[in-house]
Amino acid sequence: MSEKLLSIKNIYLYLVLGNTLAASFIWGINTIFLLDAGLSNFEAFLANALFSLGMVIFEVPTGIVTLSLSTAAYLLMWQIEGPFWGWAVSSMLLGLGFTFFSGALEAWLVDALTATNYKGHLEAVLAKGQIVGGAAMLTGSLLGGVIAQYSSLGIPYILRSLILVVNFAVAFVFMKDLGFTPSKPKKPFLEMKRIFVLSIDHGLKNPPVRWIMFASPLLTGVSFYIFYALQPFLLELYGDSTAYAVAGLVAAIAALAQICGGVLTPYLRKIFNKRTSVMFFGISVSAIAVLLAAFTNNFYVALVLIFVWGLMFAALMPINQAYLNGLIPSAQRATVLSFNSLMGSSGGIVIQPVLGKAADVWNYSVSFGIASIIQFSALPFIILARHEKPTSDVIEKELK
Repeated sequence: MSEKLLSIKNIYLYLVLGNTLAASFIWGINTIFLLDAGLSNFEAFLANALFSLGMVIFEVPTGIVTLSLSTAAYLLMWQIEGPFWGWAVSSMLLGLGFTFFSGALEAWLVDALTATNYKGHLEAVLAKGQIVGGAAMLTGSLLGGVIAQYSSLGIPYILRSLILVVNFAVAFVFMKDLGFTPSKPKKPFLEMKRIFVLSIDHGLKNPPVRWIMFASPLLTGVSFYIFYALQPFLLELYGDSTAYAVAGLVAAIAALAQICGGVLTPYLRKIFNKRTSVMFFGISVSAIAVLLAAFTNNFYVALVLIFVWGLMFAALMPINQAYLNGLIPSAQRATVLSFNSLMGSSGGIVIQPVLGKAADVWNYSVSFGIASIIQFSALPFIILARHEKPTSDVIEKELK
């Protein structure tokens, strides 16, 4: 392996590690943080939905510094028990910050690997990213929960901001464009129009990509809600609403599932011949796990079901990414991937507050049952994508 190729992989893995570690400090306690500030379930998940709206509105490669500053704004709102409009603005700014990672890093990786004549399978590198991200999430979630338990709910947010600033410095110094030549348009508004048209042409007007994009809002919206609703749901099953360390453990189990999902991906490649077959299987299994969780009253059974849900979700991500990357030209890769991320985030805008309201009116179990139905509704789009017979759907087998 060349030194440049190794460097590209290491930069990618480090940025995934740093970003996930910083973000995961609050993943185990975020919903509890919002509820502790006096928000209802509907308001808490509406705040999360506005985070998704921020990602939709600002779906461009922005800076990690924005994410760090918006996290500080979130902390301020909790400290002063601010009004909902303050949470709304802070959530949208968080969405702005996270767009840095929505498509730009992945597009940079694919272009750089191509430029350095990488001969391996893209899933292999993306799966390592899943494993590294899972390890960071495992560490950050556990630490965040324990730190919140023995200090206050605000300290993990401070740590998150500090780590993000360090991650920004690393990205600024070490990320160099390879295999991609940026253009310098003289008419920026015409260039914006051109980019939008190309994202439509290579996205929604490209049938095998379009169907995956239509499934994305359903899957992303449900995954956002389930992950954050698990915190109060499992604390109810546990019987102690102030056991923040247990909430961190919940996110850590999801992180462990992500690590195992990254390990599982190469084996799924061997079992199935089509990437859409893997998607159909994984979506079905994870939806069944959510449905079963809706009917259990046992804390430990719920933990096992969470692990299965997270395992399938993580194993599918490299498969989905390889499928899409194989259908998008290099010049439009970042734009179309960001557009796909935008589609997913749009699902979070609608689905999270709807399911949060269901939890207020009925309970978390009912909202989980509804979430599983929404996830099952994504399966027809996977079937439609398969019927298009795209070249990237075929899983290349390893040569013996």
